[in-house]
Amino acid sequence: MKGTPFRLKQKLSPSAAKAKAERDLAYANSPARKAKRAENQRKRRAALKKGVNLTGKDYDHRTSSFKSVKYNRGNNGNGTKKEG
Repeated sequence: MKGTPFRLKQKLSPSAAKAKAERDLAYANSPARKAKRAENQRKRRAALKKGVNLTGKDYDHRTSSFKSVKYNRGNNGNGTKKEG
């Protein structure tokens, strides 16, 4: 569990922390996550080839552009919950 952010934040027992690490790893390596990760890597590499400065930026799927991490959270101040 060395290097994981969950040890201090969630104060899990050793067995619970181990189970969570296994679940998180299984999710991170699922086919859907692998596809998304590969897509993001392709977009970042293409942007770097074009000379875009990606320092501190994430891809915003809503606007199809790279935004700073700060502005790519919470849907531009509108929150993440859908109305309806």
